[in-house]
Amino acid sequence: MTTIEILNLKCGGCANTVKKGISSIDGVNAVSVDVETSKVTIDATNEQVIVLAKKKLSSMGYPEVGDDNTIVHKAKSFVSCATGRMTAEE
Repeated sequence: MTTIEILNLKCGGCANTVKKGISSIDGVNAVSVDVETSKVTIDATNEQVIVLAKKKLSSMGYPEVGDDNTIVHKAKSFVSCATGRMTAEE
């Protein structure tokens, strides 16, 4: 298990998007997201899968704490959040 603290995680909609996005990576066995602490815990088959997960998180607008949090990341996180909220209501 690997836990990653991320930026821009605001709500359950964000968490839904993160879970769905990370779960789609081959080699990810399980994902949990804690909105209160902005932490994502990933059970993966190997370290390469974790590297891919970090890249995917960043591309969705949720970079790891310590990475640059650009305006592009922030904008993407808002879109991801809205998408996560819509899919949660379906």
